[in-house]
Amino acid sequence: MNGRSVSELETLIRAKYPLLYILSSEERRVEDMLRQVATRRHKRLLGWTVTGGFMDLSTPRATPAAANVRDPLRALDYVADADEPAIFLLKDFHPYLDTVRLPVENAITVRRLRDLAAELKESRKTLVLLSPVPVIPPELEKDITLLDYSLPTPAELEIALERVLRSARQLGGRLRGLKLDDEGRAEVVRAAQGLTCTEAENAFARSLVLTGRLKPDIISQEKQAIIRKSRVLEYFEAQENFSDVGGMGELKEWLRKRGQAFSERARRFGLPEPRGLLLIGVQGSGKSLMAKAIARQWRLPLLRLDMGRIFGELVGASEHNMRQALRLAETVAPCVVWLDEVEKGLAGGGSGRSDAGTAARVLATFLTWMQEKSAPAFVVATANDIRRLPPEVLRKGRFDEIFFIDLPTLEEREEIWRIHLRRRGRNPIHFDLERLAVESEGFSGAEIEQVVINALYDAFDEERDLQMHDLLRNLTQTIPLAHTMREEISALRLWARTNARSASSAGWQQPWEVPA
Repeated sequence: MNGRSVSELETLIRAKYPLLYILSSEERRVEDMLRQVATRRHKRLLGWTVTGGFMDLSTPRATPAAANVRDPLRALDYVADADEPAIFLLKDFHPYLDTVRLPVENAITVRRLRDLAAELKESRKTLVLLSPVPVIPPELEKDITLLDYSLPTPAELEIALERVLRSARQLGGRLRGLKLDDEGRAEVVRAAQGLTCTEAENAFARSLVLTGRLKPDIISQEKQAIIRKSRVLEYFEAQENFSDVGGMGELKEWLRKRGQAFSERARRFGLPEPRGLLLIGVQGSGKSLMAKAIARQWRLPLLRLDMGRIFGELVGASEHNMRQALRLAETVAPCVVWLDEVEKGLAGGGSGRSDAGTAARVLATFLTWMQEKSAPAFVVATANDIRRLPPEVLRKGRFDEIFFIDLPTLEEREEIWRIHLRRRGRNPIHFDLERLAVESEGFSGAEIEQVVINALYDAFDEERDLQMHDLLRNLTQTIPLAHTMREEISALRLWARTNARSASSAGWQQPWEVPA
């Protein structure tokens, strides 16, 4: 059991903190911690659920205490009327605190909790709310202390591992003589870090059933399944590599030098693990494509953090979602964490206006993690509009480097044409790539790709193969973003010249050379 968590709980209970809110989905683990504290403080531990009322949890074998008290308001009255030193654990009480969805029905419960908080301060009783999600109404923000015990420590995972091994040996057969040396045990526990005890036990058991051994790679697969269930993280199977990205020679070379930086050899050499990269540039210039290519080139998992799903309605939910997402990313590390169009999620984070400071708190959570993370999670953040980015994000040293991805040069456009034609089964030598590169001045990589796709539609409709004139016709019919957003791109180039590094091997283009 995590001694630090038990000690923290005991300190808060001795200090008479009246309302504790524990974030965890592992009821058994939290019960064990509270049972230790209750024993030390000579108190009873009483647990409540809406289905079973109050049970005496002072020993692992629970016994009924007040099974008929199932209504949440009656449960709070029961706590108030109790005249003995005790810790009261209310499980899944969060639906009764949700004043957003059920303002009238839950207002009485919230008010009763506020009254009870004042009473508990003068008693030897403590009320603990246990839930896997944070639901704290504004009225209770000052009364509730939030504790996040959602993930176990390595020591707790070792206990879970021993529990599974003991059960496997009891089954007999080929698992009877199963043993792990210290190095093997440490490797298995390391692979399971970031899982809950229940998830870890399931992963251990799955590995034993499939192979008869405890294999870290099978345990890691459990993490991928968990991420796929996440609401804010997406697990990507990246197919692109650097050869699929046109241009950006300077950026590719910078990344190549850091490709082996997650190895133990790099640690022995004295190199730190790279923290992250901020890619700023014109829309359609290949920022997202590069994020995918980095993961494939480095052979690392790619996790996309959806900033739109971070923000929740309830107080504290957004910050919790961000912490949970970052913690999940650490479980898969080493990995690449991709924040696409980060300005949309963190816009206003530096001002704290219009959203009661939620964006500012989410930004602070993210930046603190970036500064202090020990897990090898490489962050690739992309942005189109630097005006919406909080200045804290752009500060030097926050990311390892800030790169600006401009509209492709003549040579880069030729390479992009070659890539997209080859990707769609056409031999580039059958097309005048030099002319296509000249005619597509001011086009982004995404716009060139769309021209190829539109030309293929024309050829397919006429039941013939793609011809040069199909590409040229679609080029003349396309108005690139560089024309419609000429002033914005020029301003972005001017800013980048003194605040970022050029991703192109050709260096900086003149800021005023946006095609008219």
